Amino acid sequence: MLLESRENSELFGHQSEEDRFVSAWNSGRIPHAWLLGGTRGIGKASFAYRVARYVLSQPNNSPLDETGLFSLQKEQNTLFLSPEDPLFRKIASGGHPDLLTLQRTVSKKDGRLSSSISVEEVRSAGNFLRLTPAEGGWRVLIIDSADDLNLNAANALLKILEEPSFRTIILLVSHLPSRLLPTIRSRCCRLNFKPLSQEYFTTVVKKRLPNLNNQLVEELFELSSGSPGSAVLIHEQGGLVYLQELITVLKTFPANQSTSSLHGLADQLGVSGGEETFRITLELFCSWLSRQIREKAGNVPLDKNQNAGLKIIDDTKLDVLLELWEKISKLSEQALYQNLDRKSVLLSIFSMINRVSSN
Repeated sequence: MLLESRENSELFGHQSEEDRFVSAWNSGRIPHAWLLGGTRGIGKASFAYRVARYVLSQPNNSPLDETGLFSLQKEQNTLFLSPEDPLFRKIASGGHPDLLTLQRTVSKKDGRLSSSISVEEVRSAGNFLRLTPAEGGWRVLIIDSADDLNLNAANALLKILEEPSFRTIILLVSHLPSRLLPTIRSRCCRLNFKPLSQEYFTTVVKKRLPNLNNQLVEELFELSSGSPGSAVLIHEQGGLVYLQELITVLKTFPANQSTSSLHGLADQLGVSGGEETFRITLELFCSWLSRQIREKAGNVPLDKNQNAGLKIIDDTKLDVLLELWEKISKLSEQALYQNLDRKSVLLSIFSMINRVSSN
């Protein structure tokens, strides 16, 4: 089971990012806004809460002087805070008055996940940052993720970044920093989080899913591109099963039987509350298709057990496959960030595949 980021005390494979934040803090000139960029599920949100715990644990009697430097600051070399610490437990329960997290919310009316973070929510966060800290120290805002801000919300955030409140830290989690407004990126200190090594990946996944065999862990490493968070979700949401069903449909598409199977699969992925499963399945399919194209480009023999009969890969020119992958990836991104009808998106993807295979 994947721990909530606010409950996770461990962080693997991102020591350089932690060192950079600690160094900035110890220097006394801490940037007020940080952009945490990198692949989904590699630890960015866990890092954000790790920073929040550290900042909110600082002594209240260490004010900034008139130069902006901390006075009598004791240097630290780690952001770690014990899970037994009362402050850790307060943040894990969502009860710390000086920490606010913005993320997409679930509607009370229909149970659907909102398509974006609204401008009203960002303005409310701005008001929160202007308040005097309830516990006398700092205020921290985490936005997870900044990719979910709609345009008006992004502009409202920009105003907050341009006029930062005293003793505030803003942490923007982003899976696709290039999608953010350039003016937002330019006002943040950037930390780039890389995928984990296989060793760290295995350590994290085995902690969350101790019963997984080594072969499955290796397969998840490849499919998740070194993202343990994504790997756990793939396993828990049945992503490998859905991926294999898509590959099976692809082998005989557009025969009548495979078309019927595709519609059935699209109905399953389109059910209310299935957004996360749909996202995982689309990302897996794009990753799988990318790997087939790379292997074809490098003349690497494909796994015959999994990919036997894939005429779309064997018989299609490389440049056409690349164009197909780009179109599918773009449509998938639109589906995830614009809340498009999921069944229609999946049928459209296979319509693209059919047009390519018919030429």
